Amino acid sequence: MHTTLWIITIVAAVAYVIGGASLLFMSREKYRSLGSNQHWVDDFGDGHLKAIALIKLTGGIGLVLPVATGIAPVLTPVAACGLALFMAGAATTRFRRSEWPYMAGDMVFIGVFAFLAWGWFTLPVT
Repeated sequence: MHTTLWIITIVAAVAYVIGGASLLFMSREKYRSLGSNQHWVDDFGDGHLKAIALIKLTGGIGLVLPVATGIAPVLTPVAACGLALFMAGAATTRFRRSEWPYMAGDMVFIGVFAFLAWGWFTLPVT
């Protein structure tokens, strides 16, 4: 179970760090052009987009760093809970925009983060 938990944690962390960095360093137009699922950026101002990018970056780092270093490993499941809440906000945005298939993807991410939170809260860190 630990191997599965680590693999999912690392994949999710890498995805969110890359996503946060790309949102932080790309222009709005360039980020929007990545795909039709990125048009949500039109609903937010530049400050909001920077905040979203930083949440993704810190959440991704928070998934791996505490448990990998052994320093405050309880922060890993807390980061997973935070990212689940973050994705609930993303799903709300998809709902408002009637982007149902993309909202389903956000729901999958919520499930992944709930699994990670459960796993890291309940299993002993080794």
